[in-house]
Amino acid sequence: MAEITPEYNAKIIAEFRASRGRVGGTWAETPLLLLHHTGAKSGVSRVNPVAYLPDGLRYLIWAANGGAPSHPAWYRNLMARPNTRIEVGSDTIDVEVAEATGEARERLFARAAERYPQLVEVARSTDRVIPTIVLTPRGSI
Repeated sequence: MAEITPEYNAKIIAEFRASRGRVGGTWAETPLLLLHHTGAKSGVSRVNPVAYLPDGLRYLIWAANGGAPSHPAWYRNLMARPNTRIEVGSDTIDVEVAEATGEARERLFARAAERYPQLVEVARSTDRVIPTIVLTPRGSI
């Protein structure tokens, strides 16, 4: 998988915001949200487009990182600062972040893999367990 550059992400983010959450091309069939996070060490605010799966009022994302041997930087940032916000469509939502573990992680990852079969291939390409992250809107807990 090609490395995703900041320039590529900036283009996706601009398209997402200009079209109220819709992105074309490779991402046309994939629902994306914009994940805000703050650097655990740097304190720098960042935004990454990520695929998601709705789960009732919650949103599921996974730290696949294209099957790379390490988690994406945003994963470490979210674990260090689990209160953040996301953009879904034209809405900005304050969320609390939690990593699913054990049986819950297995169940939620399997659900995500049904929707995104490529997750299974990505999981097979790395020795690490791909974290499944649950984003719960604040006030709905």
